[in-house]
Amino acid sequence: MANHNGQTTDLREAFLGVYSVLKSELLNDPAFEWTDASREWVERMLDYNVPGGKLNRGLSVIDSYKLLKEGKDLTEEEVFLASALGWCIEWLQAYFLVLDDIMDNSHTRRGQPCWFRVPKVGMIAVNDGIILRNHIPRILKKHFRNKPYYVDLVDLFNEVEFQTASGQMIDLITTIEGEKDLSKYSLPLHRRIVQYKTAYYSFYLPVACALLMAGENLDNHVNVKDVLIDMGIYFQVQDDYLDCFGEPEKIGKIGTDIEDFKCSWLVVQALEHCNEEQKKILFEHYGKPDPADVAKIKALYNEINLQSIFTDYESKSYEKLNSSIESHPSKAVQAVLKSFLGKIYKRQK
Repeated sequence: MANHNGQTTDLREAFLGVYSVLKSELLNDPAFEWTDASREWVERMLDYNVPGGKLNRGLSVIDSYKLLKEGKDLTEEEVFLASALGWCIEWLQAYFLVLDDIMDNSHTRRGQPCWFRVPKVGMIAVNDGIILRNHIPRILKKHFRNKPYYVDLVDLFNEVEFQTASGQMIDLITTIEGEKDLSKYSLPLHRRIVQYKTAYYSFYLPVACALLMAGENLDNHVNVKDVLIDMGIYFQVQDDYLDCFGEPEKIGKIGTDIEDFKCSWLVVQALEHCNEEQKKILFEHYGKPDPADVAKIKALYNEINLQSIFTDYESKSYEKLNSSIESHPSKAVQAVLKSFLGKIYKRQK
């Protein structure tokens, strides 16, 4: 592997190639009588929603599997199967995002209009979300039904989907319009939302897929799950931080957590560190769309020095995660976890 970078580009190319194969299988799925119009609709919907992101979750299935094989070259079949599982995660992500954007009444996603805002799509997007979700078991059935770990895979995807939808529910009921009450926000609530809404499907799921492919029993890897959940929480705290303090040109979006009354790590920290005077400002101006209100909250964040509270949190989390990883008996599993941590530590976007 002299040319590590070449290898990475090859894997990405191979990964995108697998998308085309899976798409064409789905567009010719014998369980449905396709017409030209329905095939065109689904193809356009898939191309718009599935492959557009950074593809981190999908690619990390291949990366993780490769590390679990401890440097042995992967066969073509292994690359294909790991890619197919990676795409199942990207499909899951697309399904969540299409519906999430409708719930949040969002305008843009990945630098283009949300799918439901595309002309002629509108609420058909709800059914498109359901179709995306239904593609996952089709892919699993076609390519994995003869594998000894097939039932575990189906189980894993069902479990993680349930956890993610439940996390989304806690998030939504916490921010019900007209019931804006900051005193409900706390660190344990923030942790719960993030753990269920983000950490399971973004961090645990890709590694769990790789472990199953490598013939591992997930019940023997509860500690791996715990480390990945902690990593997912750390990742979201970074996200919350960048939403306010990141540079829009680096993070690719303009943060709106303050206006949206989000249960962000920053506001939870502010609640803990503010004096009574500052708390009044927080309660009065948080969650208001007016730029003047937002500016007051940002000024307050600077006053209580949230940036150094975050820097402190970041280095402590990193140390804690690192020592959890190093106590793992398997060097291969350590390598997987370290590669995840390396990708997110001190990220700027």
